[in-house]
Amino acid sequence: MLADLLIRDIVLIDRLELRFPAGLSVLTGETGAGKSILLDAFSLALGARGDGGLVRHGAERGQVTAAFDVPAGHPARETARMADLDVEGDVILRRVQFADGRTRAFVNDQPVSVQVLRQIGATLVEIHGQHDDRALVDPASHRAILDAHAGLGHEVRAVGEAATRLRRVRQDLAAHAAHVETMRRETDYLTHAHAELAELDPVPGEEEALTARRALMMASEKIAQDLSDAAELVGGSGSAVPALSAALRKLERRAGDVDVLIGAAKTALDTVLVAYDEARLALDDAIRACDFEPAELERAEERLFKLRAAGRKHGVPVDDLAGLMATFAGKIAAIETDEETLVGLRAAEEEAETAYVAAASMLSDARRIAAASLDAAVDRELAPLKLERARFVTQVETNRDSRDPSGFDRVEFWAQTNPGTRPGPVMKVASGGELSRFILALKVVLADRGSAPTLVFDEVDTGVGGAVSEAIGQRLARLAERVQVMAVTHAPQVAAQARNHFLIAKEDRGEGVATGVVALEPAHRREEIARMLAGAAVTDEARAAASRLIEAGHGRLPEAPAPSRRRKAVG
Repeated sequence: MLADLLIRDIVLIDRLELRFPAGLSVLTGETGAGKSILLDAFSLALGARGDGGLVRHGAERGQVTAAFDVPAGHPARETARMADLDVEGDVILRRVQFADGRTRAFVNDQPVSVQVLRQIGATLVEIHGQHDDRALVDPASHRAILDAHAGLGHEVRAVGEAATRLRRVRQDLAAHAAHVETMRRETDYLTHAHAELAELDPVPGEEEALTARRALMMASEKIAQDLSDAAELVGGSGSAVPALSAALRKLERRAGDVDVLIGAAKTALDTVLVAYDEARLALDDAIRACDFEPAELERAEERLFKLRAAGRKHGVPVDDLAGLMATFAGKIAAIETDEETLVGLRAAEEEAETAYVAAASMLSDARRIAAASLDAAVDRELAPLKLERARFVTQVETNRDSRDPSGFDRVEFWAQTNPGTRPGPVMKVASGGELSRFILALKVVLADRGSAPTLVFDEVDTGVGGAVSEAIGQRLARLAERVQVMAVTHAPQVAAQARNHFLIAKEDRGEGVATGVVALEPAHRREEIARMLAGAAVTDEARAAASRLIEAGHGRLPEAPAPSRRRKAVG
């Protein structure tokens, strides 16, 4: 709930610090005293549009700080955490308005955007008036209000989870179906390309080996004769080997006493003969290696041509053709698996669709039952509010083709203000005063469900008489048993129902007029309610009537309110 409100240099307010207790608090004062200024300042702290005209004349800036005491699990804390804000302890909203129109926003003294401030403020406070009924503007909020009234949080979450699962399965199915379709279009190409490469049967390293072999075959024609001539010299009829062998044998026969003289020569001749033999063998090998068939060269050249043509066709090096063939084979095999996966995803989509429809149908049925219950409960509150001929209608339109995370239904609050008239959206068919009373009836029925912890009603009693004003006050008091309620009012019957009464008045402070707010003690409260009854001249009869109203409303302020811990003002 709202605990403290600090306003500095806003229009006629120079400095104002207010502490609001729980229950129903009313703010009263003569016309022009500054009630609207107070609400404008409060709205500024909640994220309303800034305006340099709000800054007090002569000041460079104004600021408003609102401190809220909220439980640990409150949505305001979750919203703040999502914005990476530290909100331990009280949640303190602060807005600085500069005279040139600029504004700055803070949450617990941490700078934030106005949007974040507005999001947090919306979870803390609702302001309802004849021209500020934000809770009924967006039909999306109507659906949330109906769900809160019926306690359908679990069902709503179930539908949201089913919608999320359905969306994800459909995304997976669409992506996989597109992949399969692409693969289907490539099937003929893959099959043909794989068959072509399989027939070619490329081997890694084959190009290099063929290139070397081809070069060797092409060179062999040029060196074959030279090799034959060399072989003839080494081992043919003109070879020196027979003569050298004969010479070596002669020397060997002379061996013995003269071995010391011819030993080295024998060794040298033997080495020469061995070398001759090795040369002959090498030349024979070379001659055999050069003995190519012309067809082999042709086959090598044809093979190289086919390999290189395939590499150019597929845009890969020749050595990668074998790997590409394996890739094609893998894709062809995967097409079958992909088709099976597609069948499985279609089954999963059907299952997710069935689960969503079941959950959304259950939620829709529950909403229709809840709508009838809500309408009856609100209608019971209308007669005392001088809307006995009116009817509240929760319009539930169901679109079973929708797969919205919130279900099939679009919910909108309608009203029929008089019998025989056409019902329509409450924001369009109800007048300002009627709209305020419709909201009050709705909020009383909802109590602490679907409402912010602090509700502000701005002149909800406008244009109604004493009996209706009393009924409005009673309902505000009932509502205040569950949530904190603040009401700006001109009706003494409403003021008498309150536990806390604040008087707004202009004060002449010498240097100028300023708006002040005072928490009234019991005696002063009776005097203010008497003024509201009688006007400028307060009579004893008015005082007596005020006492009776307060007594009937059980709205006396406690003699000694329990002290609340003071909060350090931010800024």
